[in-house]
Amino acid sequence: MARRRSLHVHRIAVALAIGDAAPQALAQQQERAPWQTETNSAASQSPPVAAPLTVPSPVAAPPIVSVPPNTTVVPRSAPETRPAPGAAIAGQVSLVALLTQDGQNIEQGLVWRVFRGKPGPDGKMRLVSTHREANPTLRLEAGDYIVSVAFGRAHLTRKVTVSSERPAQERFVLNAGGLRLASALANGEAVNEKAVSYEIYSDERDQYGQRMRVMTGAKPGLVIRLNAGIYNIVGTYGDANAVARSDVTVEAGKLTEATLSHAAAKVTFKLVARAGGDAIADTQWNVANAQGESVKESVGALPTHVLAPGAYTVSAKNAGEVFQRKCTVQAGDAVQVEVLRR
Repeated sequence: MARRRSLHVHRIAVALAIGDAAPQALAQQQERAPWQTETNSAASQSPPVAAPLTVPSPVAAPPIVSVPPNTTVVPRSAPETRPAPGAAIAGQVSLVALLTQDGQNIEQGLVWRVFRGKPGPDGKMRLVSTHREANPTLRLEAGDYIVSVAFGRAHLTRKVTVSSERPAQERFVLNAGGLRLASALANGEAVNEKAVSYEIYSDERDQYGQRMRVMTGAKPGLVIRLNAGIYNIVGTYGDANAVARSDVTVEAGKLTEATLSHAAAKVTFKLVARAGGDAIADTQWNVANAQGESVKESVGALPTHVLAPGAYTVSAKNAGEVFQRKCTVQAGDAVQVEVLRR
């Protein structure tokens, strides 16, 4: 009986010891910070009983790390992402065009073309993109490019380097101005604008010493945008040789207006069987100047042409026969020339 009593007393003492320790452990757990409690929750919730026999998993579970009190945990930052070897690195460049160095940006009417900096295997420049915005912002692979901007007939082309380190802005100063043309007769009378057209030549010369043609078929009254410089204007009134020429200087940022004076005569031709008779249809005409150069050919009963003042030989071909007449016209004339069929 003494032995059983002592064993019973021992069990009570152990139970009391365990009971006293439980509140203390609970109090320590409650004093920890929330992130510490979550970190150690797996360890604190493990029951003090033997685990059943299980087959080990082929993948080991991550170890449970105990974080000491008063410890700050700093999350590990993600590793810096770098482009794969050989991958293209992009850069950003914005394009701006101006008429003059101190002028304002051009807001419309621009055409941008971007080419690779080096020619392709065929020796030609490869077009990368075309843009019609006033101020395009482009993302391109880092490297060299040839950029061309056109503003009407004014244009500028130069090299641009795109860097991946920082965005860049490229300013294109066109040094461009405007040209507006008009025509009039030598006596001051207005001309039919629909019957006038112009060819514009720059002051630059080709390998044969001839001026480079900038534009053909230009019409009166329109503003033509050109790079600053000296231009030769050739105006043709009608469809023959009534031509006027003039050199014009275009200044950057300014509108230049020029009026060309034409010395011309309006002449109507007709082939007749007798003076004052009716015009004969299906007639082929050739008008040659005093040097024998053909200035106009046409077909019809009553062709009308605008000719420069001078002497001419008129040939009319009908039914296999050719009939001629010489005539002289003066500036401002509006005449009818008859060729007798005899």
